[in-house]
Amino acid sequence: MKTPPTPNPAAAALAALLLLVFPTYGFSQSETPEKIETEKSRSKVVSAAKAVKAEEEILQLEAFTVTTGYRSPKAIDQIPGAIKLITTAEIAGTQMLTDDATAVLSRIVPGYAPATQAMNNTGETLRGRVALRLFDGISQTTPLREGSRNGTFTDMDVVGRIEVINGPSASEGIGAVGGIINYISKSPEKEGSEAVLRSKFSGQGEDDSINWRVGFNYFHKAGNKDLVVGTSFSDRGISYDANGRRQGMSQSGSIHDSESQNIFIKAGYTFGENNEQRATLTVSRFHIEGKGNYVFEFGDRALGIPDSARRGKPLNAKTEFNDFNQYALAYNHANLLGGSLNVQIYKASQAMRFLTEDGSDRQDPLIAPLGTLVDQSEINSQKRGLRSSWFHKELFGVAGLEVNLGFDVLDETAQQKLALTDRVWVPPMNFTSKAPFVQASYTRGPVTVSGGVRREDGELQVDDYTTTYFRNRVFVRGGTLEYQETIPNAGLIVRLPSNWSVFASYSKGYTLPNVGIPLRNVNVPNKSVAGILDLQAVIADNKEAGVTWNGKKASLNASYYKSYSDFGVSLTVDPVTRDFVMQRRPVDLKGWEVSGEFRPNKLFRFNATYSHTKGMTRTTQTGPLTRQMGMASISPDKLNLSATWKFSDKGSMTLYQDNLFKRDINIGASGEEHTSGLTLHHLTVNYDTQWGYLSLGVENLTNKFYILPWSQIDQFLNYFAGRGRVVSLSHTLKF
Repeated sequence: MKTPPTPNPAAAALAALLLLVFPTYGFSQSETPEKIETEKSRSKVVSAAKAVKAEEEILQLEAFTVTTGYRSPKAIDQIPGAIKLITTAEIAGTQMLTDDATAVLSRIVPGYAPATQAMNNTGETLRGRVALRLFDGISQTTPLREGSRNGTFTDMDVVGRIEVINGPSASEGIGAVGGIINYISKSPEKEGSEAVLRSKFSGQGEDDSINWRVGFNYFHKAGNKDLVVGTSFSDRGISYDANGRRQGMSQSGSIHDSESQNIFIKAGYTFGENNEQRATLTVSRFHIEGKGNYVFEFGDRALGIPDSARRGKPLNAKTEFNDFNQYALAYNHANLLGGSLNVQIYKASQAMRFLTEDGSDRQDPLIAPLGTLVDQSEINSQKRGLRSSWFHKELFGVAGLEVNLGFDVLDETAQQKLALTDRVWVPPMNFTSKAPFVQASYTRGPVTVSGGVRREDGELQVDDYTTTYFRNRVFVRGGTLEYQETIPNAGLIVRLPSNWSVFASYSKGYTLPNVGIPLRNVNVPNKSVAGILDLQAVIADNKEAGVTWNGKKASLNASYYKSYSDFGVSLTVDPVTRDFVMQRRPVDLKGWEVSGEFRPNKLFRFNATYSHTKGMTRTTQTGPLTRQMGMASISPDKLNLSATWKFSDKGSMTLYQDNLFKRDINIGASGEEHTSGLTLHHLTVNYDTQWGYLSLGVENLTNKFYILPWSQIDQFLNYFAGRGRVVSLSHTLKF
């Protein structure tokens, strides 16, 4: 297959900057109807006549606030770092094209890697590291045994916005060495009741490629009571590439040929003097499971024939699934000792079953003759926790001084089993953590300084266990490991004339290193949990500086960062099992991102984001950092463009262009890797009719054939082509 030429990254970056000057494309910080409404409310400080003009011509600083990492509302222009808010409208725009839960992140967040088009999110890093995913502040990540399946945990229709904190941060607890991605559920916005019925139908012209979905959300607000109820059901067929060949069934989990159900309930009650107190109960239950109509069919990487699927039932196997449930009770007191108290207690369970395999690491001659045993793995995690904070503005009467104190508690148990034979693959692991923190900021005129510290005090307990036949059935003595770390952060923002501002920050990130992998890979006798060095925590130092400009008809955001971990994590491929092997070696990351927008008038909007990350590590345990990290950790440079035309008061059209650049690394050395460049186009059209809101989405508009970026590296059963053209019709009815 001939690879189309791709532009040089530096040239592309220069071209992108020029786009801000000429009215064709511009860098994007996506403008949405919600953002326009926010800007309207801010314009009330001027006269009514001037407000209309301001709405049409001036792109003001985003008046949004975030809670992620701060536990209380914090204005974006007072946060020293790269923050991205993804609104309801932006989420809905991606849903018109695809049901991939992480596609909206890949398209809008500069440092987020390309989506895998599967249930697993292997390689979907944020700035080269794994990010902590939260749902209403509750972790969906299982760092004890990271299965790369935590991106598909709810129906996106109940998500109101996504707050993305780029770069290492310990503010929300263990797991955020790459940043934080917090999915915030929807809430009623007005008095009375409103129901929203959404349906979607899509396909690729083949009988078994049909997908359909129906979802119903109910919102009710009456005085001091409010309620959200959301439910949905999806049925997905198989997917085809642009050559009409079925996509392969990913061994880490596929979303095609699957069904999913979701129910979400959030009930709130406001009470007390001046309605200063509030209690909120949230229930979320999500399940996606394969239908088992297809089995894996090998392709041929040498001949450029991608892996595929054929009709059939998996032998002696259950279908793969994701099962995510969580229950939370939150309490807020808006005037306790002059500040605001927030407390949340929660319980969450996560189960992930993978596809059947008959590889060498599944065999055991005591169960079946070698080469005949079929098995599949399943990860289970149970979490209980408490998150609390107390926030005070103008503490001690000092104007501009804000202080946030808090204390978090986590108790998590996780394990991985070979489900069909009920064998222990990764033994039960119990992690407990107690973490107090303090965060403060002070604003005086155009300057905001901030800083804080979090103290992690954790304990990991593992019982005695015996490894599998593939790992020589060795006995491993259990034990308890202590994880203690003090994690600081500091930042500075200076707001300059003419709507410019600059920032600089330093922060540490802290996580566990996917503990299950080194535990299951022990293959020599006389080992103990306490003696496994790979179980040491991952600590990352992050330094970042950036600039923001907001002017008439255009805006620009740019940042440069450096992130280093002395005992980091990188992944290589085992030559026998073709599975990932974790390496504990230094990791040095550097990168930069640019985003912005250009809006020449009320009818047109042009968006763009560009990101570049380079990661270096060692080839061996000692020596210089000469090995460039590849697709398993670091995505090639990407440039995403979009243009929106509001062709009438009731309709709009958006054309997307996703660009991933060619990359060749470690030529002639260990870790040599080649990835091809890629350009895809997508289209959405929306129109508001008297019968409801109609949407047309066309993914891969030109029906281009390509190999998925993460499939271009040779690992276990992963040689997949990307989806060909998919046409989707959506209908939204509010009543």
